[in-house]
This record gives sequence, structure tokens and C-alpha cells, in this order.
Amino acid sequence: MTAAALLHHLAFAAGLALLSAAVVRLMIAVRVMDTPEARKAHDRPTPKGGGVGILVAFLVGIGLTYAFAAYARLPEPYFQGMIAASVAIAVVAFLDDLFNWPFVVKLAAQVLAALVVVGSGFYVTDYNVPYVGPLLVGPLGPLATLVWLLFVTNAMNFIDGLNGLASGVAFIACGFLAGIAATHGGWFGYFAALMLAAGILGFLPFNFPRARIFMGDVGSQFCGFMLAVLAVVASRFDAIDLPLLLMPMLLAGVLYDVAFTLARRTLAGHRITEAHRGHLYQVAQRSGMPAVAVTLVHWGFAAYGGLCCLVFIATPPVWKPLVPLLVLPPQLAWTAWVAARARQAGLQRWG
Repeated sequence: MTAAALLHHLAFAAGLALLSAAVVRLMIAVRVMDTPEARKAHDRPTPKGGGVGILVAFLVGIGLTYAFAAYARLPEPYFQGMIAASVAIAVVAFLDDLFNWPFVVKLAAQVLAALVVVGSGFYVTDYNVPYVGPLLVGPLGPLATLVWLLFVTNAMNFIDGLNGLASGVAFIACGFLAGIAATHGGWFGYFAALMLAAGILGFLPFNFPRARIFMGDVGSQFCGFMLAVLAVVASRFDAIDLPLLLMPMLLAGVLYDVAFTLARRTLAGHRITEAHRGHLYQVAQRSGMPAVAVTLVHWGFAAYGGLCCLVFIATPPVWKPLVPLLVLPPQLAWTAWVAARARQAGLQRWG
């Protein structure tokens, strides 16, 4: 890609960020309110639905890209399935922001959206593992993709509890993925990540460090679903060995927190669908750590994951499977630190 082309793309992204910001300002005026309650971190009613700006900017950007950049197109079934599913996720999530639907309704919508993507033929396929041989995914590919889409969508929703945390992590992940995709000729992944990052950039100043509006489920679920889809896009970067590991490294902080919390609550006999404030990031904030600091820690996890991706790409094939393990030590250290801080604060019940 030439410098001139990059500048044009960045200018286009800046325009989308302004569009997102305009829609976010409109949503502030609409005042779909998020009222405080025991499981939430904020203490005053605050508008939500800022994710509508992210959605609008992404759809406008990806639509124009699809119309005028033929080299960045996915095959029709994949593209149509992805867009239809992501819009459906966002619409149902926005209606949930308005009417507070039961979790089973949201889950059903997510399952149907994921099935649309997988049913279009867009799922993880077989791989050649360096020095090992072919990894035959076979019929497990669609099932694994379905589980991945649902897990990441909900993980981003669960982690969206402090100003700028989920949106900032998604922005950093998109930035790294866009750069990697452009370097290796994954043009749809590049443009899609760039458009999503632009939408988030228009939203972030309204949410961090002080929240004038929240993303709401429409933002967190849409971002989570698109990041999960972009992981499948990245898995087809032929110029990189084992590219399906890129997104798990970028989202290591989010995925670890949610997996750890689900395992801990299951072992404690708690209902995993019950609302709570027992995620590591929530326990850290409840034990006295400033919310801004917790958010910055998770931004650091995302940036560190991006650096691990760069190391992964540059590592000889025989050692590549070991590189993703580099994301674990910071997560284990964070867990130990949060547990120690909770004990010092006398926080007996994590939730």
C-alpha cells in the first residue's frame, strides 16, 4: 500500500469517526437512560445506546468500501451473511437496551446470528501446522466457529462495565489487526477493522474518562460479534502460519477475565446467567482501584497482545505455537494482585 493510499484511508476513517460522534451526540439527546443498581459501577442515571454511532459508521464505511474497492470484497454469501447477522445482533441488543429483555431472548438472537454466518460457509477450516502437518478441523469447524462467535460476543458484553474498557480494548485490537491485515494482503480484514476502529473512535471521547453516554448492549454485542467475525477473517490470512491465534492474543485480557469468572462461579455453585459484579475488573474497582486505572490496565493487556501478535508473526514456524502462551503471565499476575487487593479491602464476597 502506498503512503498516499494510506492517507486516503485514514481520511475516510476520520470522516466515519465524525459520523459516529454525530450519532452518539444524537443518542445523548434521545436519552435512553441506564439507571444505577447494585451490579453497576455508575451512581447516577446516564444515557446509553452510544453503540448506535459505532454501528452506523461501520455500516456506512463497509458499504462504501464494498461499492468502490472491489479488491477488498468478500465473496457474496460471506459478506451478506456477516452483515445481516451483525445488524440483527445490534437491533436486538438495542431493543434490549430499551425494554430489558430476558437473557434467553438475547442468547437466541445471538445463536441465530451466528448460525447465519456459519450457514453462509464462513467458518474455520483445515490448517497446515508447521513441522506437524495438516490440522483437520473437518465437521468441527462450523461448531467451533459457532461457539467462538457466541463466546466473544458475550465476553465483550460482560466486560463492558467501566468507562472505556470494552470500547478501548476493541479499538486497540482493531488497530493491530488492520495493520497486520494490510501488511499481509488481507484487504477485507484491513478495511473492516479500520471501519470498526473509526466508529469506536467517534464514541470514545463521550465515554472516557467521564461518561456522558454508555455503549449499551447495542455497542458491546456488535463490537464483540464483529471482532469474533474478524478472527475468522484473520484465520484465512494465507501469508501467516496459524493466523487463527491472532485475535485470541489481542483479546487475551477480556477472554481470560470472562473464562476465569465463569469457571470460578461454576465451581462456587452460582448460576452463571445471574447478574453479578464478580469479574476481575469489577473486583479490582470495588476494592478501591480507580476505574480509569482498571481501564488502562486492560488497554495495556490489549496492546501487549498486539505486540505478542507481531512477535508471533516474526517467530520461526516451529516455535509459533508457544508464542500465545506469553499472554498468560500478565493475566496470572493480575489475578493474584486483584485477589490480594480484595483481601486487604475486606471484600469477602466477589459475587
